Amino acid sequence: MKLLVTGGAGYIGSVCAARLVESGHEVVVVDDLSTGHEDAVPDGVRFVRADVGEAAPALLAEGFDGVLHFAAKSLVGESMQDPGTYWTGNVVTSLRLLDAMREAGTPRLVFSSTAATYGEPERVPIVESAPTRPTNPYGATKLAIDHAITSYADAHGLAAVSLRYFNVAGAYSRFGERHTTETHLIPIVLQVASGTRRSLSIYGDDYPTPDGTCVRDYIHVLDLADAHLLALDHAAEGSHQIYNLGTGTGFSNRAVVQTCREVTGHPIPAEFAPRRAGDPAVLVASADAAAEHLGWKPERTDLHTIITDAWEFTCR
Repeated sequence: MKLLVTGGAGYIGSVCAARLVESGHEVVVVDDLSTGHEDAVPDGVRFVRADVGEAAPALLAEGFDGVLHFAAKSLVGESMQDPGTYWTGNVVTSLRLLDAMREAGTPRLVFSSTAATYGEPERVPIVESAPTRPTNPYGATKLAIDHAITSYADAHGLAAVSLRYFNVAGAYSRFGERHTTETHLIPIVLQVASGTRRSLSIYGDDYPTPDGTCVRDYIHVLDLADAHLLALDHAAEGSHQIYNLGTGTGFSNRAVVQTCREVTGHPIPAEFAPRRAGDPAVLVASADAAAEHLGWKPERTDLHTIITDAWEFTCR
């Protein structure tokens, strides 16, 4: 298939683009490089540096079999301070993309959604039928896009799949996590080990969890990429399917830091800080629907493996 990957110079988009190329697809990446890196675009891929919403009509008019849409603003804290940028950058851009797909007759879409659409869960593991009550503009914009996709599938026959990620980590070959503003625990801990960050704070040690720290579901980025390939194959005309992607198992913040110490051989000093407002004690996905309907099963679920791959990328 000929596929357009938006945001393909970013962390997850670049890994997915690489896997698509390896699977024999023709790939075009469009990215404005506001947070991505041109050297993360895989070899053998045509790269277009442009705003996705502006470039989509002309690009899709060339004829594509599908779009994988990763381009987005994704910092929760920033979304609270500057919501307009998120509603414009995420929702308006996605609507322009959907209209361009409709006009060009592009038949299928795989959308990078998020567990932030659920907000603070009533029950874990979180299933797709759980209430969607996002607690920040980032999650709200992703949920709005999901609603828009549903309406385009109903009205225009779009074949669409949204994949709601939990905590993505690890690396694949030369493709890994490089954020100017880093908010994810594993890369922050590894930055301390590599000497590029001075200190580490763990927020809260009094949660109702086995060791008092938050528990999160970590998914290897390569397992995540493989789910996108399966989603492409299972997208059905006039249908918008939504699947959670996680392992069904959580690891505590203490466990993550300790495993990073073991992998890196660095003591990684850490201090405890007060809880952050809105941090749920446990966020774990139920991926049963993805297993049943997509045939997807994560293979790299060991925390040591995930962190080792991330550390090897950090040391490149």
